Amino acid sequence: MFRPITVQPEQIEQKSFQIIDEEIGEHAFTAEQYAVVQRVIHASADFELGKSLLFHPRAIEAGMAAIRAGKKIVADVQMVQVGINKARIEKYGGSIHVYISDEDVMKEAKRLNTTRAIVAMRKAVKEADGGIFAIGNAPTALLELIRLVKGGVARPGLIIGLPVGFVSAAESKEELAKLDVPFITNIGRKGGSTVTVATLNALSILAERESV
Repeated sequence: MFRPITVQPEQIEQKSFQIIDEEIGEHAFTAEQYAVVQRVIHASADFELGKSLLFHPRAIEAGMAAIRAGKKIVADVQMVQVGINKARIEKYGGSIHVYISDEDVMKEAKRLNTTRAIVAMRKAVKEADGGIFAIGNAPTALLELIRLVKGGVARPGLIIGLPVGFVSAAESKEELAKLDVPFITNIGRKGGSTVTVATLNALSILAERESV
């Protein structure tokens, strides 16, 4: 009968990371970038996805600084919000916000005949200056945030743009990679709430370690 190697959570994670280290092969990530890549692969079991991650040169530094400064974190959907380790964020006075289901956002989206994700970003940038925007589900949210950055309306500390899908997902990430603001994204259609959560949780672990 098949039996698990271990049922201890810490040992399972350690063994998983060991397997990732053994199987990933050559890469050009820095040690801090690899800490993010490793957790993305751990969350997705997808080496191709992990290797496709792109980091702005200041991405890790900016993410850690925003967390330690207690800046707001904006998620595009509740699935991202639920998965984030809140204790490590709240330790520094930070908070996590999702605007897509706010009543005023829903009313405005209906009035404008557009997506709630777009309207939610317009609201978020007014309330989360210098914060982290974590987008794992809605390419329209990422494209709107990019538009607002280009227009000088939004000034995020870091954009984690990893939406998944077949319509505009890959294209939105290509546009993000052209911005001169700190970002973490990837190439292609893959992504999603789970890997966005893994990315942010990796950053909060790094922030906690660096501040000790």
